[in-house]
Amino acid sequence: MLQPSKVKTLTTLNLSSNHIGDVQAQHLANALQHNKTLTTLDLFNNQIGAVGAQHLADGLRDNMTLTTFKLYYNKIGPDGAHHLANALQHNKTLTTLNLLCNQIGDVGAQYLADALRNNT
Repeated sequence: MLQPSKVKTLTTLNLSSNHIGDVQAQHLANALQHNKTLTTLDLFNNQIGAVGAQHLADGLRDNMTLTTFKLYYNKIGPDGAHHLANALQHNKTLTTLNLLCNQIGDVGAQYLADALRNNT
């Protein structure tokens, strides 16, 4: 497991297609809460659902360095989009969030649209 206190210079972490699920997403979220250097996190094509999205949203809420978060081709659904939308209301550093192919639907899109109105 990545030890946030040991890694001081890592800025990009690509964990695409690694079968990461909700439990592993929680470990990454815990690292995000403490990491001060990571600017890009790519979790493309994993098995992250709404619960994993909630964990990641918790990690994003207070993270002040991540600018790009790629979470496309997962299964977060509208509930996961809701969790991420809540985090966006607090996070002021994220500039790119890719949620392509996550089955968020109209409801999830509305959650994100509402959050973007307050993310300034």
